[in-house]
Amino acid sequence: MDHGAKGEELVAAAKKKLGGGGGFLSGIFGGGTKVEDAIDLFNQGANNFKIAKKWSAAGDAFKESAQLNVSRSKHEAASSYVEAASCYRKNNGKEAVNCLREAIQIYEEMGRFSIAAKHYATVGEIYEGDEDLDIELAMANYEKAADYYEGEDSKSSANKYMLKVAHYAALKETPEGFQKSIEIYEKVAANSIDNNLLKWSAREYYFKATLCYMCIDIQSGEARNKLASYQEAFPSFIGSRENTLLEGLLTAVDEESVDNFTAQIQEYDNITRLDKWLTKILLLIKKSMNEEPDLC
Repeated sequence: MDHGAKGEELVAAAKKKLGGGGGFLSGIFGGGTKVEDAIDLFNQGANNFKIAKKWSAAGDAFKESAQLNVSRSKHEAASSYVEAASCYRKNNGKEAVNCLREAIQIYEEMGRFSIAAKHYATVGEIYEGDEDLDIELAMANYEKAADYYEGEDSKSSANKYMLKVAHYAALKETPEGFQKSIEIYEKVAANSIDNNLLKWSAREYYFKATLCYMCIDIQSGEARNKLASYQEAFPSFIGSRENTLLEGLLTAVDEESVDNFTAQIQEYDNITRLDKWLTKILLLIKKSMNEEPDLC
């Protein structure tokens, strides 16, 4: 079977049900049965387009179904917008975001904040995965997702997306960005300490928070003071490799020894490979050791 052709046939039949032109208002005033039949035909057409991998056509058909459902079933409308977004995401990120925003608005109106949070996170992922990464938009949507998850007491999910915000905030390389990252890392670390399953992740967050303090002002001594407070809050941090590296880096800074700073990083990297984020942050700090006191 040619599923693409079948999809076109079903969509044409749906539009004919609505009066031939496929108009939204004509369907609404043309009787409930016609609209219900059209919705069913649009959905069938969309599914045939999916089988044929005609993603734009599938998205269009699901969106038609969603628009017809808005005044009939909020839940079905939102579900169809999500289906449309899933199809558009294959080749049209902008339209996928538009459909998800329609779905989010409906879920917010229904008080379904956990589901709205899920789709805010998806919008963030679309911006994050775009070739022209828009950090601000990715962060804004992840932050909204985290806010809703926290309001619904889904702390693990809230932490997951706030950590993404912290990740990108630091990469902006501004004092405000580093400060935002610090606040998030400190909050998530403090929340993790009291959880037996999560407490060991606290060392990673305190590690990154200390590095962010070093980026803000390597000469102020604030990073060392904060490290001491983290050690007091979470004594197990003291014996970690992350703490050992931080102590070594801070000593190298005090000694103004770039060679020692580099050696400390290499020793750590020999056992635990540095990811791209840590590599960039450590290079920024290293660069600041050779400059006048300023933002790294």
